[in-house]
Amino acid sequence: ELLRDSLTAARVHWVSIPPIAAERPAQVKIRYKHTASPATLIPDADPSRVQVRFAEPQRAITPGQAAVFYDGDTVLGGGWIE
Repeated sequence: ELLRDSLTAARVHWVSIPPIAAERPAQVKIRYKHTASPATLIPDADPSRVQVRFAEPQRAITPGQAAVFYDGDTVLGGGWIE
């Protein structure tokens, strides 16, 4: 019951790339000590939101926590889990 394969991130801020216009692979951390997991970032109709679809279900995706998007060691951006 604690596993989910997707989330919506709101108030997204892009750090090293412009806002995405198409699906993009990334590694996503959903907690400070969480190991980044492979996912697909999907742009939303609202440019301040991004849908995240994980390759494997993740445990305890929690609203209010930060989701941070990576490409290797590069921070792409992040937002707050809804």
